[in-house]
Amino acid sequence: FIYPLLGTLLMGIFMCLVNPVVGAINTGVSNFLSSLGETSKLLLSIVLAAMMAIDMGGPFNKAAYVFGTAQLTVANAGPEQYAIMAAVMAGGMVPPLAIALCTTFFKNRFTESERKSGVVNYIMGLSFITEGAIPFAAGDPIHILPPCIVGSAVAGALSMAFKCGLPAPHGGIFVIGVITNPVQYLISVVVGAVIGMIVMSFTKKPLNK
Repeated sequence: FIYPLLGTLLMGIFMCLVNPVVGAINTGVSNFLSSLGETSKLLLSIVLAAMMAIDMGGPFNKAAYVFGTAQLTVANAGPEQYAIMAAVMAGGMVPPLAIALCTTFFKNRFTESERKSGVVNYIMGLSFITEGAIPFAAGDPIHILPPCIVGSAVAGALSMAFKCGLPAPHGGIFVIGVITNPVQYLISVVVGAVIGMIVMSFTKKPLNK
């Protein structure tokens, strides 16, 4: 009884100390992204999509995702807000797909267990679950993260350029029916994933036999 009570108390105290700082950072990031939107929607989509791939579900990823979903709650949300959410989701789908493609077409860059896990990333990527890329990024961040960031940025830029829109906050391939310009959206994701795979094939060298 005492251990969980003390543990909860310590967690509460720690959160009270950390939350003001983290809250200020989140507010700053949100203001920065809003200012980008006023300057260029294309630039905003590139930054948001790249943020989705920086830490695969960490603070940057969640900040970009929350910004995208917040656009859907704006009064009279329309094509402009939907386009931002579409770019965010495209950026989040690319990392697992890029890794999956790389494990398929450049097998000598990965161990046998990684190649088996790569197949699962097809499903994770299509479902907009960026966290599927975490084991690969954690094991080799220098060679995995940059290609994923590049691929995501390209996908986000293409999605915005094609004027794709997404009124749903999640879903990946399963909400393709509600996406504006769905064919162009799929092209954006595929191109981003392929570019990520190509860059990864250069950054990640073949393993020693």
